[in-house]
Amino acid sequence: MENSPADSVMAKEPREKTQEDLWTLEERQAVTKTSSTLNVFISGTALFSDGYNAQIIGYMEALFANLYKHTMSKTIKTRLSNSYLIGEIFGMLFFGSLIDRMGRRMGVIATTLFLILGIVLATAAHGTSELGMFWMMIVARGVAGFGAGGEYPVCGSSATEAADETARLRRRRGILVALTTDFAVDLGMVAAGIVSVIVLSAYDQKDSEGVWRITFGLGVVLPLAVCFFRIRMINSTQYKKHSIKSNYPYLLVLRRYWRPMVGTAMAWFCYDFVALPFGLFSSTIVAQLVKENTSFQNIAYGTAINCFLLPGCMVGGVLMDRIGRKQTMTLGFFAWGIWAFILGGALGPIQSVFPLFIIMYGIFQALGEMGPGVATFLCGAESFPTPLRGHFLGFAAAAGKAGAAIGTQVFTPIQSSFHTVHKGQQAVFLIAAAFTLVGGVLSWIFIPDMSRELETEDARFKAYLEENGYDISCYGEALVVRHRD
Repeated sequence: MENSPADSVMAKEPREKTQEDLWTLEERQAVTKTSSTLNVFISGTALFSDGYNAQIIGYMEALFANLYKHTMSKTIKTRLSNSYLIGEIFGMLFFGSLIDRMGRRMGVIATTLFLILGIVLATAAHGTSELGMFWMMIVARGVAGFGAGGEYPVCGSSATEAADETARLRRRRGILVALTTDFAVDLGMVAAGIVSVIVLSAYDQKDSEGVWRITFGLGVVLPLAVCFFRIRMINSTQYKKHSIKSNYPYLLVLRRYWRPMVGTAMAWFCYDFVALPFGLFSSTIVAQLVKENTSFQNIAYGTAINCFLLPGCMVGGVLMDRIGRKQTMTLGFFAWGIWAFILGGALGPIQSVFPLFIIMYGIFQALGEMGPGVATFLCGAESFPTPLRGHFLGFAAAAGKAGAAIGTQVFTPIQSSFHTVHKGQQAVFLIAAAFTLVGGVLSWIFIPDMSRELETEDARFKAYLEENGYDISCYGEALVVRHRD
């Protein structure tokens, strides 16, 4: 039986009508437009929070070394950094699958709750000994990381799909997704440094337990603030049209998408292997260079270096809309690698002029964000159809965080294996250069050029499933009429 023109939902089989089914076309368009705008904004806010909570430990580790001299060993330092990253890996894989099966809205609520719980526990960390306190902190940050990790596939998918609702948004999807994903994460990292400097100033620049508890605790403000809005979010039009709730044809999927899966995952691995350690330990590198600096000065210099990340993201977002996603990623990888070779090869003369080193280090950070930093999210989202976007974006992001965890784990041992700090720093820059060049090659070979309209690949994937005998009777929640600008 054919539906009337006013009916915007064509049910695949008889079912009880919901309030959403009774909306008029105008009401549905208004709700979709509002929800899309809100999705983009909330995605950015959530990832800002993730950047803050990931980076704050890097700034506080210098303070921990002064406050807890006998307990804050290299092992504890690495575990504090990696617990959050390992939690993120599990969160990315779990929530990536969850949001494809149960919806984007379910994912955003669950990730927020885990993030809030972990931050509260880390802020309140106590123990019968300093070691016990650190172990509670390590576990709590793992819980927070699990929630934060889920934000990557959730927010990346939501922002990409929200920026596909109209032709106007689609033309600017590169800069929109860049601003609400990688730029938001980097802004959170910079905010962590600014907050640390302000709190330290309130304590007269004296190392105190209150400093790390306050800076940790402030990380819960934004997740709590967006809870109300996230509960009211609705799933995107694209998800409603193409979701698969069960019986995923994984063998067919891998046969069609193994190539972009390898490309997006390995590119993200190479990016995070370099970017996370150099961002997280920026204050440590400055402290090694100028040993008489206070914790306040090291955090301030590390924050100044990380500020260079922001213009890099904006340039990368513009380039993605102008020259393409994989082109921007490849260009960024190679520019990043060349700059790393320059820094590693001429590190001595560059470090002899401290302001020059800060600027050169900052440009190194910016080049990474200009290419793979912004492009990893969008390539991971656009290279796959809507029913699989969460799965593959979560997998690629998890591969990236595995790279970050490995990079963080080996960063300090590599430096320590050399006789001088200078040689150790030189080695990590040269190793970084090699990884970035490998990332550029993998991006160019394995990541495809996709249509700017998500519906194109969704239609091809659905046709591919039909051709291979897959039952598509349960494909999609509903087919919603879309009016493109």
